[in-house]
Amino acid sequence: MMKWVAISALTFLGACATQAPYGPAARDGSAGYSVLPIENNRFRITYTDTSVELARNRALRRAAEIALERGDDWFQIVTAYSDTGELAGGGSSVSIGGSGGSSGRTSIGVGVGIALPLGSSSRSVEHVMEIVTASGAKPDNPDAYDASDVLANLGGA
Repeated sequence: MMKWVAISALTFLGACATQAPYGPAARDGSAGYSVLPIENNRFRITYTDTSVELARNRALRRAAEIALERGDDWFQIVTAYSDTGELAGGGSSVSIGGSGGSSGRTSIGVGVGIALPLGSSSRSVEHVMEIVTASGAKPDNPDAYDASDVLANLGGA
């Protein structure tokens, strides 16, 4: 009996630690990356995942892949931010509605709602970065990254 309890507990913990695999997003808002070319060597990368660190690392990985796919050696982050969706999970609302019936009667209703965050939610984090790619020597700039080094270090992210 204890053997089955232990196996069940490990299976449950493994399921909790499961994260979406790295790859393109199937649709807007789902886990994965999307890339928007802005100019010939400028791209906006959005990565949606379950944590800020994972979304940022995977966006960096995608930036390195884009640079190398283009035959470039490095990329520079021009802008970057994370949207953690902190507003989801609770709050209150008030709504007012009205209607007119066929018998000439009019009615008005007022509703008040309160949302309580119960249990855990599968909150998603979106990390957005705009990059510029180029070849040659990487500039001495903390926002510039060697694409091969990033891919070697974050290839499994």
